[in-house]
Amino acid sequence: MLVVWLLALAALGWMVAQRLKISTDLRSFMPAPTTPDQRLLMEQVGEGPGSRLLLLSISRSCASCARGTGPSMAGGGAPDERLAALSQGLLAALKKDPRYSQVVNGSFDLGALDGSLLPYRFLLSPTLDTQPLDEAYLADQLQQRLDDLSSPAASLLKGLLPRDPTLEVLKLAESWAPAKSPEVREGVWFSPQDEALLLVQTVAAGFDPGAQEQSIAGIRQAFATLPGSAAAKLELSGPGYFSVVVGAQTRHQADWIGRISTVGFIALLLLAYRSFSSLLLGALPIASAALAGIAALTLAFPDVHGITLAFGFTLLGVAQEYPIRVLSHRRAGEDAVQSVRALWPLLLTAIASACIAYLAFYASGVNGLKQLAVFTIVGLLVAGFSTRYLLPHLLPRRVRDVADMAWLARARRFVDRLPRPRWIPLLVAVAIVAMLALARGSFWQNNLAALTPLPQDLLQHDARLREALGAPDVRYLLVLQAPTEQGVLALSEQLQPRVDALVARHAADALELPSRYLPSIAVQRERQAKLPDRATLQQALDEALHGLPFRADLFQPFVDDVETARNLPLLTPERYAQTPLGQRLAAMLVERDGHWLGLGTVSGVHDVAALQSLGAGSHGSVRLLDLKAASESLVVDYRTRILQALLAASLLLVLTISFALRSVRRAWHVLAPMTLATFLVLAVERVVGIEISLFHLVALILAGGLGLHYALFFERDTGDPAEQRRTLHATIVCVLSALLVFGMLAWATIPVLRAIGLTVSLGVAFHFCLSILMAPHAAEE
Repeated sequence: MLVVWLLALAALGWMVAQRLKISTDLRSFMPAPTTPDQRLLMEQVGEGPGSRLLLLSISRSCASCARGTGPSMAGGGAPDERLAALSQGLLAALKKDPRYSQVVNGSFDLGALDGSLLPYRFLLSPTLDTQPLDEAYLADQLQQRLDDLSSPAASLLKGLLPRDPTLEVLKLAESWAPAKSPEVREGVWFSPQDEALLLVQTVAAGFDPGAQEQSIAGIRQAFATLPGSAAAKLELSGPGYFSVVVGAQTRHQADWIGRISTVGFIALLLLAYRSFSSLLLGALPIASAALAGIAALTLAFPDVHGITLAFGFTLLGVAQEYPIRVLSHRRAGEDAVQSVRALWPLLLTAIASACIAYLAFYASGVNGLKQLAVFTIVGLLVAGFSTRYLLPHLLPRRVRDVADMAWLARARRFVDRLPRPRWIPLLVAVAIVAMLALARGSFWQNNLAALTPLPQDLLQHDARLREALGAPDVRYLLVLQAPTEQGVLALSEQLQPRVDALVARHAADALELPSRYLPSIAVQRERQAKLPDRATLQQALDEALHGLPFRADLFQPFVDDVETARNLPLLTPERYAQTPLGQRLAAMLVERDGHWLGLGTVSGVHDVAALQSLGAGSHGSVRLLDLKAASESLVVDYRTRILQALLAASLLLVLTISFALRSVRRAWHVLAPMTLATFLVLAVERVVGIEISLFHLVALILAGGLGLHYALFFERDTGDPAEQRRTLHATIVCVLSALLVFGMLAWATIPVLRAIGLTVSLGVAFHFCLSILMAPHAAEE
């Protein structure tokens, strides 16, 4: 049988390896948004430009300074020159990489508007709104270019001058640059701390930590290949980088905690049962549960989220109690099959009850939690039934009866002598109410950012880079709504003067609207109509060239571009989307529910009320969206849905326990300790200032599943003192194993791990104590 079981596990493992596809999109663990703002939040968190933005800084390496390679940075030249060369080299490398949609470092980039679209500059630039291309304007511009050619900018202008003597491309580049740009040295951005700065926008969604990790690795690899990079230091920031950092920290802590707790768990079981073979065989139901759960996921879902597996293995901790019960309740000389048959009614009740509790996850409607429910329910059923029908046939016949342990007899006598007054539940309930009433602060934790805090130095570095680069705020969006995309662009143009006034009043450092990148068709048509025909322009140009040392035919490309622009089809977002700037515009124009939204990004918000005033009188077509407030409302909806599912599961659990035990009084002895212990955990955590998050609720369900076992078996009394000692032994081993694993998690620095570890550890302790104190005395039976 052992060989067949192992072969079945191997086959299951092979199937899982072939079908399993891991997803990392964290939105799988967020509820379906129910309001327009929540839907927009979910899209922006994952797909929005702010979530895809990485902030880069290149500075002199302290190690190079110590080696004496500064100030020339080992490669020769001044530090600014070397940092600028690294910045330009990194920009050139990343522009060739399809993982990045935009890379900017302050240098003028003619490629931002590709050659085929250059004639459109006359329709994109606002010059023609106030100035015709007549002889006076052209003469003034040509005189300025003559002065420019004797300046340091001459090398840049020589290639541009014949085609663009009015420098419309440079005007567009200036308008498209961040409103609060850093200082430019050696042609690239620099911070006040003498760091070369870059902005990189990834193609990967910000809510996809796996893809973000690949993008960040690509940046580091490209930087490492640059000459002189060893003497410099590259630092990154931004939402995608933070998700990678938090994920790495979580994996690191989970790994070392898992290793320590695994060793401790093995040592505990060896100490408890003094049998290595029993330990190995007892692991088979858990291994079967894990593989069966993953296999069920691969059949039910196209991909499986990594968090599902991480939390699923944690929740399967309940299943470790099934073989422990079998091992502890074995009598010397008794066949294991006979032993487990006597335990099976209670084990089956415990399994069914745990599955009912985990059904709350499925009822939540959240895809990630539905996966978690399928994984744990299938796993618990497989673990339970394999413990009942497979494991007993493999256990060794010779076994040491734990009831003969002297310390266990003393412990059982101590437990039996404990007073169990009927007022204990009332006392605990009063204590819970008092603690909840005295607790200060908010009961619920609605701020998702508080669950994954970053080191303070990373946050300070991010704030400093955002201030230097004028990067958009990740919290606020100005939302424009219209029936069509052209309506959004027209609304954006109408709003621009008011936005400029607010920026001038320092309500915000910058506010970027979609029309900044593409004017509406109507405005383009007006500008196109103002372009002179070839003959008129040539005559004005000839007159403007009079007395200037330019060749008469030098500006023929300029005349050709103007003539081309007069006959161009007007530029639409679809045509514009083929350029890097068009990709930026595409992120700011989205179609939603039969209408179009324009997303204006805000930098450096100083007066929220002033920005909200932009929507006054707009009848909802203009509004300031606070993504933090939207995320909190989403969390509230999420929690409400889970609490409703838990309430339904609780009612079903009461019916199941009452039916299984055939007695309301016996059901009371099982359900009351579990209920009081759950609320006692909440009360204690609130008294010490812990706000309850969604992860605390998940942990409470797990603790409840563990505690239910304790109460079920303590309530069971066969009238046999030896069997009572075996029950105590099994429960002590279960409690110690749970405290070992989750107690380690409680010491983690990652808030999610700490929340789960602390909640389950408290829950296990309270469930154990209350199950003993509220169980009936043997004499009462």
